[in-house]
Amino acid sequence: MGPPAIPPRGSWRVLSQDPRRGRLVVLRTNGDTKQPGAVWSHNLPSMPVQVAFLRGINLGSHNRISMPELRECLAEAGFDDVRTYLQSGNVVLSSQAPPEELARTCKREIAARFGLEIDVIVRTRDELAKVIKHNPFAQVAVDPKRYQVSFLAAKPKVDAVAKMQAAVVEPEQFVVIGREAYAWHPNGIGRSKLWNQLAGRRLGVAATARNWTTVTKLLEMADEAI
Repeated sequence: MGPPAIPPRGSWRVLSQDPRRGRLVVLRTNGDTKQPGAVWSHNLPSMPVQVAFLRGINLGSHNRISMPELRECLAEAGFDDVRTYLQSGNVVLSSQAPPEELARTCKREIAARFGLEIDVIVRTRDELAKVIKHNPFAQVAVDPKRYQVSFLAAKPKVDAVAKMQAAVVEPEQFVVIGREAYAWHPNGIGRSKLWNQLAGRRLGVAATARNWTTVTKLLEMADEAI
């Protein structure tokens, strides 16, 4: 439901509007901005906080995008409270757009600004919280730098997941839950066949991976914006 109608007396102008924090304040001016009247305020629905993951940027000299320019690009596109984390393309922002639409808009704006075709995968704050809550390797993945979550654009097919499972070499562990692939690499990713396949498109859908430290930090940032 939207805010109730402002009483139809005189004219009104907005004093402040902060959708992210859910507050609208307007001033009744009685038709003359120099003669202020009553102040009226209303709680607005809060702006959803979402996290956008860019795939494959800033890898050596490949797909270079500076984070200040990326923040500027997305802010100019109309997104609120745009923040980034690290150089790997992790963006926390506020938007009413559905995640799929947000991903398409980010991809389009990045292409227009930087001339790069970059896959963008989006999760809402609540979706990201569930990724962490459903952690399947909480008892064994003791090093967050060696624990990766791949965020997928869509659920992968069963046969694609089976092929990935075949690449697992103990003591590695791997499981797909919905649109996330969790991979524990206790010996690191340097020589991991599983990691090499995850870094490609072997699951048949666009995907981008982040280590557990980054995943949990992004949830912290999303919560700060609420």
